Amino acid sequence: MTPSALEAPDFTRRYLNLADSRFGAEALSASDEFFGPKERMLNSEPAIFVPGKYDELGKWMDGWETRRKRASGHDWCIVRLGWTGIIKGVDFDTSHFTGNYPVAASIDACLSMDSNVSPSAAWNELLPATNLKGDSHHFLPIMGDRVCSHVRLNIYPDGGIARLRVYGQPLRDWKSCDRKVLYDLGALENGGYVVAANNQHFGAAANLLMPGRGTSEADGWETRRRREPGNDWCIIALGRLGIVKRVEVDTAHFKGNYPDRCSIQAAQVIGGSDDSLLPQSMFWPTLLAEQKLESDRQHFFTGELAEVGPVSHIRFNIIPDGGVSRLRLWSELS
Repeated sequence: MTPSALEAPDFTRRYLNLADSRFGAEALSASDEFFGPKERMLNSEPAIFVPGKYDELGKWMDGWETRRKRASGHDWCIVRLGWTGIIKGVDFDTSHFTGNYPVAASIDACLSMDSNVSPSAAWNELLPATNLKGDSHHFLPIMGDRVCSHVRLNIYPDGGIARLRVYGQPLRDWKSCDRKVLYDLGALENGGYVVAANNQHFGAAANLLMPGRGTSEADGWETRRRREPGNDWCIIALGRLGIVKRVEVDTAHFKGNYPDRCSIQAAQVIGGSDDSLLPQSMFWPTLLAEQKLESDRQHFFTGELAEVGPVSHIRFNIIPDGGVSRLRLWSELS
């Protein structure tokens, strides 16, 4: 079962899945992929199970699956990440693999300018062999700040992995960036992350910061129907200090459940913890006063933005509730 936004650990919301095929990640090579091709492991959609579906090799499974090993050794798969970055956590997902999952798995990593690295490259262990269970998510934090471009997933001795998620901070050289260009400083790929949200019943707030436009209602932030006064909100930390010049609020795919209005508050926060931001944010200056929203549409705001100076955090208010696909905070670097 796919965990809800509240059940998964913080690193799955704070960081980008660097092993997502939508963002250029690629399974380069594997020791074996007899029952299931390695590419399935990088699909962004949750793994599915189709009862009674077989192909010429056996039961069809939605993931990478190797044959039963009859010799010493273990199976492996090399993945080129969509972004070079610092890995903060992984998820070994064995969904629907019940009698054919690996006993354990580990992760090695390397940094290489060559997109096609070999098994003999200079690999460094990121995560030692960890025991696995069938039909389960295994969320495991990664310590350290090693920069990686490729990972090698090792499974012991064989079996199937439905999905591999590699959450991390993409590497960005802000010193060489053009100061005259606007950057979406809220984007996960630029270091933005969701500090907190009051409700994520139908969709994680971190989806707001994902690359590209949303693909469905599931690919956005959606709250439950509000039955009490007030409004829903989320707090976002920008990847770095900036002056917001243009805002995009995209309600793609939300047609009968989009918010009626939205507003944004913003501030430059110095010191304190993420937890201390919740009460503070209610009193932050208004960057964008309440604006009417429409269904399934990109909304752009420029002249409506107030002059609040450089900011490090924003509070995005949706009134009273509903779903938003993406939020873009195009900013000058400060």
